[in-house]
Amino acid sequence: MSAFAQIPTGYYNGTTGLSGPALKTKLSQIITNGHQDNGYNGLWAGYQTTDIDRTYENDGTILDMYSENPTGPDPYNFNYGTSQCGTYSSEGNCYNREHVVPQSLFNQGLPMRSDIHFIRATDGKVNGMRSNYPYGKVGSASFTSLNGSKLGTSISPNYSGIVFEPIDAFKGDIARMILYFVTRYESQLAGFSSGNMLGGSAFPGLQQWELNQLLAWNALDPVSSAEEIRNNASYVYQGNRNPYIDHPEYVDQIWGTVVVDNQPPTAATNLVANNPTSNSIALNWTAATDNIAVTSYEIYANGVLKATVAGTSTSTTVIGLSPLTQYTFYIIAKDAAGNSSPQSNNAIETTLNGPAGGSCGTEDFEMITGAANTYLTATWTNNGITWTATDSRVDQTINNKAITIRDGSLTSSTISGGIQSLSVKAQLKFAGNPGNLNVQINGTTVGTIPYSSTSPTTPITINNINISGDIIIKIVNPISSNRVAIDDLSWTCNTTLGTAETTKQKAFSIYPNPVKNNELFVKGENLTKISKAEIYDLSGKLIQVIANPFKNSNKINLQGLVKGNYVLKTDLIATKFVVE
Repeated sequence: MSAFAQIPTGYYNGTTGLSGPALKTKLSQIITNGHQDNGYNGLWAGYQTTDIDRTYENDGTILDMYSENPTGPDPYNFNYGTSQCGTYSSEGNCYNREHVVPQSLFNQGLPMRSDIHFIRATDGKVNGMRSNYPYGKVGSASFTSLNGSKLGTSISPNYSGIVFEPIDAFKGDIARMILYFVTRYESQLAGFSSGNMLGGSAFPGLQQWELNQLLAWNALDPVSSAEEIRNNASYVYQGNRNPYIDHPEYVDQIWGTVVVDNQPPTAATNLVANNPTSNSIALNWTAATDNIAVTSYEIYANGVLKATVAGTSTSTTVIGLSPLTQYTFYIIAKDAAGNSSPQSNNAIETTLNGPAGGSCGTEDFEMITGAANTYLTATWTNNGITWTATDSRVDQTINNKAITIRDGSLTSSTISGGIQSLSVKAQLKFAGNPGNLNVQINGTTVGTIPYSSTSPTTPITINNINISGDIIIKIVNPISSNRVAIDDLSWTCNTTLGTAETTKQKAFSIYPNPVKNNELFVKGENLTKISKAEIYDLSGKLIQVIANPFKNSNKINLQGLVKGNYVLKTDLIATKFVVE
C-alpha cells in the first residue's frame, strides 16, 4: 500500500441515513477500529510521510502550519530528521510535536498522546507561545509569528480569554483535526479537562463557543489537497482516517449547517473626544449593532490604528499621543467573521502641553504571555506600543507580571513625544550578584538601573534625559549570567510649549502686553503666510484656534479670555502674553 492510499472500499459502511449524535458515534467506532498506537516517539518517523510539503513549495521540507506562507516564500524551512527539537529560543530553530488538542487536557494518556491525526510538526517557538490555549479569533495580539499566526485576547463570540489564531489557510485544518479528536475519543471526553475548549460529553463534544468558531472555520476554509495527502499518509502510518477530510459533509450532518456571516456591523455613532492630557484623549460612543455580535472596535487617530477594544465597550482612553497635537478620531466596529462597519463620525480633540514630571507612557507587562520555564523572544502590544524582549521568560513577578531578561534586552517600537525621565523596577531572580541594567534611548546609553535580589517597592528613576522627537526605549542586561525581572516601566515626555528667544522672534512681536480691550496686535514678516494661530493657557490647555489669523489684518480678537497668562503659538514662534 502506497503512502497515498485512498479511502478503502466500505470504510464508512453503516453511516448512510445517520445524522447528529448517532452519526458521530458510528464514525467514532469506525476510526477506533484499526487504530494502531505507534508511540509518542514514533511521531518523528510518521512525519517523514505525513508532514512533508508536497503541495505549496513541494520541496520536501516540513509543512509547518505556523511558518508556511501559502502565497510566497516561507520565512524559513525545516528539513526532516535534522531540525527536530531540541531546544529553541526563536522562530526557525527547530520543529517539534504540536498537540492541537493540548496533551495536558488528557493527562498525556495514550493513544491520544501519539495520535498523528491531531499532532503536527510545527516550529518549537510558536508551539511554545501557543502553549495550551484554545483556538479562536484574536483581537489584540500579544505575539505574531512570521507567517501571521497570532496569540492574544479572544474576540470569538462568548469567550474573552487568551486564544491562538492560525492563518486563514490552516483554519479549516485546525477545525477538522479537533472535530476528529472529539469524535475518536467521544467516550472519554467526560474524563478530560476542558481547557476552555472540550465539552465534557460525547455530544456535541466541545464548548459551544469553540464549536461555533470551528464550524465557521471549517466552512470558510474547505479541505485542501495537503490535508488529503496527509490523511492518506496517516492512514498508512496509523490505520485510521479523519472522516471530516474524507467526507466534509459529515460536519454539517452532525453539528448542523453553520451560517456564514457576511453582514457587517452598523457604524458606531455619537463618537465624542474629551478629557485631553499631554499624551491621552478619552473617547466614548454609542454602540454599533450586528446580526450576530460586535466583537471589537478599532480606534483610529489621524488615520492610524491606535488600539483595539472589546465589542462590549462604549468608551476608551487612547494613550501614547504627542503633546500639543490635534487628533481626528474615528472607530470601526468588527464582528467575529471579520466584517468591518463603516467609519463612525469623526471626533476632534487636541492634547495638552507636555507636563514636567507627569507620566507620558507606561508599561505594566500584564499583556505578556507564554510558556513557563522557557527563555524565548516575547513580543506583545500594549497602549499602542509594541515591545520585544529577547532571551526572556514570562513567569516571574514583581508587581504581578514582569518580563525577565537573561542575555538579552527589552525594546520598544517608535514612540512619539520625546522623553524627559524614565522610571522602572528591576529585581535579580534566581542566582547571581547585584548589578545594573543599561537604559538606551535611540541607541545611546542615558543611564543605568541598579538591581538586587530584594523586591523593589518603588521604581528607580533616571532624570534629565531630555530627548525630543521620536524615541526607541531599550533596556539591556549586560551581565548574561544574571536573570533580571523588569516591571512598572514609565516615562515622561519632553515636549514643552517653549517661548525661547530665537532669531525669528526678532522679526515677530506682540503689543500691547499686557493686553487691554481684548485686542492683541502682531508685528512681523510674512504674517499673511501664517496658516494657524493657537492660544494656550499655561497649563497647556488649548483655548482657541484661528485659521489664517492675519489674512486681513494684524489683529487677533481675544474676546472671552479671562484675566491671566497665555501663550500665542504660530508657525513661526511661541510667545507669552498677559490679559488684564
